[in-house]
Amino acid sequence: MVALAMAGALAAAAAMIWREYRGARDGVFAHALLLAEADARTDRAVQERDIALISERLARFMALPGVKYAAVRDADGREIVARRGEDADGYPEADFGRARRGVAPFDQGIATDERRAGLERFSDLTVPVFVTADMQRGAGPRASGGEAGSRYLVGYYHLRVSLDEVWRSVQGYALRVALACALFVALTALLTLRVTRRISAPLRALEQLVERVSAGNLEQKLIVKGGGEVDRITSTINALISELHTYKLQTDTSNVLLSRKVDERTEQLSRRNEELNKAVQQVTKSKEQLHQLAYYDSLTALPNRRLFIEQLDVLLRLTRREQRIVALLFVDLDNFKRINDSLGHAAGDVMLKEVAGRLSRCLRSSDFLAVGSGGDVPSSVSRLGGDEFTVVLSNIDRPESAGMVAERLLQSLRAPMLIEGHELVVTPSIGIALAPDHADSVSELLKLADTAMYHAKSAGRNNYAYYSPEMSGSGVGRLKLEAELRRALERRELVLHYQPQVKVATGEIVGAEALVRWNHPERGLVPPGQFIPLAEEMGLIIELGAWAVVEACGQIRAFQRQGLTPPKISVNVSSLQFNAAFTALVQKTIADFGIDPGMLELELTEGVLMSNAEASIRSLHDLKRLGVSLSVDDFGTGYSSLSYLSEFPLDELKIDRSFVIAFDSGPRSASLVSAIIAMGKSLNLRLVAEGVDSGAQYRFLHEAGVDVIQGFLFSKPVPAEDFARLLGSNRFAEQIRTLEQEAA
Repeated sequence: MVALAMAGALAAAAAMIWREYRGARDGVFAHALLLAEADARTDRAVQERDIALISERLARFMALPGVKYAAVRDADGREIVARRGEDADGYPEADFGRARRGVAPFDQGIATDERRAGLERFSDLTVPVFVTADMQRGAGPRASGGEAGSRYLVGYYHLRVSLDEVWRSVQGYALRVALACALFVALTALLTLRVTRRISAPLRALEQLVERVSAGNLEQKLIVKGGGEVDRITSTINALISELHTYKLQTDTSNVLLSRKVDERTEQLSRRNEELNKAVQQVTKSKEQLHQLAYYDSLTALPNRRLFIEQLDVLLRLTRREQRIVALLFVDLDNFKRINDSLGHAAGDVMLKEVAGRLSRCLRSSDFLAVGSGGDVPSSVSRLGGDEFTVVLSNIDRPESAGMVAERLLQSLRAPMLIEGHELVVTPSIGIALAPDHADSVSELLKLADTAMYHAKSAGRNNYAYYSPEMSGSGVGRLKLEAELRRALERRELVLHYQPQVKVATGEIVGAEALVRWNHPERGLVPPGQFIPLAEEMGLIIELGAWAVVEACGQIRAFQRQGLTPPKISVNVSSLQFNAAFTALVQKTIADFGIDPGMLELELTEGVLMSNAEASIRSLHDLKRLGVSLSVDDFGTGYSSLSYLSEFPLDELKIDRSFVIAFDSGPRSASLVSAIIAMGKSLNLRLVAEGVDSGAQYRFLHEAGVDVIQGFLFSKPVPAEDFARLLGSNRFAEQIRTLEQEAA
């Protein structure tokens, strides 16, 4: 209602103000027309250009409200006399042509043109001025026919009226109307408010009740003053409030119980959620660990065989399409098992990690392409297992580039490694196979690179070799020999042959060296030079050495049961088996067969003793405490230190066969043998010369002071049965007498 009253009042006030403004504006225009028409009918001032009279008349126009510019123009529109108001400088020049546009030259009336001048609106008013026929000298066009009644156009009055000035003249009226309108609206609003309050009081009370009920306050009842209908509504509402209050109490009780259950369930769910999150994290971590274990070597962190095969397979397919060369380098460490057996597996693991790091660091990113899925860049170095590594080169332009990389790998491993206080040098043997020249599948390429690696190893180690078809035959033969050697121990194809050691003074057998022979069912006796190095590479030398110790002790016991008095039996000990476990094996074997420990002699080379002199001294003393004899085999071929040699608890020194053969090649060779004999005697060691095959060698060694001779001069290595017959004969004493007689 108030809004309607306000809208009506505003509409009425606007209409009144607009009417007043229109009246003021039209009044100015009408007054100006009257003045202009009166002057035009009776005066020739415009025609005669009477400036003074024209200026006087223009002054009357300027006195009208809102007139800012008044001028007289000739019939062509050119300004004759003009007057401007003091504040009319900002107005644009009066455009007479625009003001008269569309109006006939002799039309009377107002031709207005409302435009903006700065910030004010204005209108241009033009009125034609004409004279009758009797005053037509110099007049313009004629306005009507008939000579006596004609009128001639002599000019125009041009007025510019400020509409804003006219508006300001009615602002006082507009203010009074607006105040009256506001007063009316205020009175209407006040009256409406009083009426509304009286009508809406019960509704407000009801609204407050609703708010209290919504807030949960059901204890206050509705109290409203009114008629009968209002009372009935109030009673109904109060009854509903009472029922709601009762229901609320019941609901609150249920909600408390339900809230407790919800809290319990929420707590349970929270615990379950935490357990589930932990389980998810554990599964994710386990998945990552499984991926790491499945695809990466746990020791070196390099890709393992599985990841290597997958990456190489993808790479071969990619390079097959792009017609690139892929080179596979198979790297095997020479004599790595010796490190494990002499220094332990912990030292071997440290060496493997160092080797992996050096191999990875010496490769360049230009040597291989990135072909991993998911943005992964594969490593070009992988560890297949043990001491075997592979290097994949996928970005080479010619086969010779693989050899250049192999040279870098060899160079990277030449620097000594400090492992547990020992400076060690490990050398690799590298086999190279190319795809697609040699093979185009992962398995075949790996097989051929492995074959080439074995040829590099057999050619002297610490070098590399490219695969060639001629290698396949020998590679297959080697694989067959490896398989047969593994079964040789199970099938008891290995036997010991015994070569007598004869005392020069009496000709009696004072010892024998037990030498392993492989009695192959098809090849016959396989020379030790063919299968002993192979056993070392395969890791079978430890098992083979343990078998030799057990077999020798068992044969000593067998000789005793035959009623023979066996001499001490010498067994060669490999560097790979010379450790604490070997000492325990010797002790257990002697105890199991119940033989005299002095009847067992262990032969160790200089290389075994000097590879880790401190550890060797401890192990030798442990063996010496068992009562076994200790001998240095192949003496003079290694780099023995006299200070260490004097600390070893040795019983025997064996002069290497190479010195025996070359004794007569020059004075220096004979002097060297004599020096070795003199040194052995100074250390109170029994001297044994091995490899004696001629009477001249025998006589030289006998004269030089050697105690015991071993060689083909007396006997080749023979089976146990033949050696037993030699023990019961006196043939070597007779042979020595014959040699002495020949010398005399």
